Amino acid sequence: MTRPKTVTFGEVVLRLTPPGYERFMQSPTLNAHFGGAEANVAVSLAHFGLNSHFVSRVPRNPIGDAALRALRAEGVDVRSVQRGGERLGIYFTETGASQRPSLVVYDRAHSGFSELEPERIPWSDVLRGARWFHTTGIVPALGKGVAECTREALVAARATGARVSFDVNYRRKLWSEGEARRVLRPLLEHVHLLIANEAHLTDLLGAAPATAEETTTQGRLETLRMAAERVASEHGIEQVAITLRESRTANTNAWSALLYDSASKTLYRGPRHVVHLVERIGGGDAFAAGLIFGLLDGRSPEAALHFAIAAGALKLTVVGDFNRVSVEEVERLVSGDEGSRMLR
Repeated sequence: MTRPKTVTFGEVVLRLTPPGYERFMQSPTLNAHFGGAEANVAVSLAHFGLNSHFVSRVPRNPIGDAALRALRAEGVDVRSVQRGGERLGIYFTETGASQRPSLVVYDRAHSGFSELEPERIPWSDVLRGARWFHTTGIVPALGKGVAECTREALVAARATGARVSFDVNYRRKLWSEGEARRVLRPLLEHVHLLIANEAHLTDLLGAAPATAEETTTQGRLETLRMAAERVASEHGIEQVAITLRESRTANTNAWSALLYDSASKTLYRGPRHVVHLVERIGGGDAFAAGLIFGLLDGRSPEAALHFAIAAGALKLTVVGDFNRVSVEEVERLVSGDEGSRMLR
């Protein structure tokens, strides 16, 4: 049986983190992982058994080589990754604890990927046979050139008949809300599935309804349904996923999501998992990959949503950026097995 081909576009980065809960420079040692939102999605899709292709640009040096080896080791096809530039993007993370939040410091300026120029990627060749294309709002935040590359990719993906998903993934340390709003909104007309959190949807994309009643859970859900319906109608988007993450402390999160379907005008509400975090990073990327997999697998919108939420929750229990879990493990959580038993 032929595995569905997916294509993900974005930057693979090097992540450096002090051991355990130590603060920056408290330890002379930093643990190294490769990651990045779009690379994380590509890895998850590979672990779910799809023919996952990743498109990027890395420098022609030992660090770039190591990044590609890391992706290949996870089953990702990196033949469309270009080589060039002086450096790989880096980000530093400090793991939070209890009431002290986690911290991220970016060092991504002038990375090989951020200096990628338009018309350098042969999108018609890269996307040949692809069933799905995915990218995020982090990519256009890195510069005008990669923003235009993003537009080229979205247009080409639609032209080839691939389904297109876009995760807003707004990072205030990379660009302002005004810049993001100006660049992202025109891109949405090329998107089938939009993924956003509550703030992205209502504030960044300007979809907050005029009559928001949020004093009750039902009122909040109706507010989000109206916001999703509005952004979907304005941009011709078929489905809007809204991640709901409640950070009780730096170590404990409640994790859930909603999915609005334009055709049926239905808002699906998924289950809520309380997660004691091993890892703060990558849950949203795993959610996106789970939703892509579920929809490609022919599941109903509601079933795909349940799978995606479970995938995101499990990622928060896996150290590093990559979500190294299988379809079977996600299905166990979907079925209600919260991991209280040892698997023998």
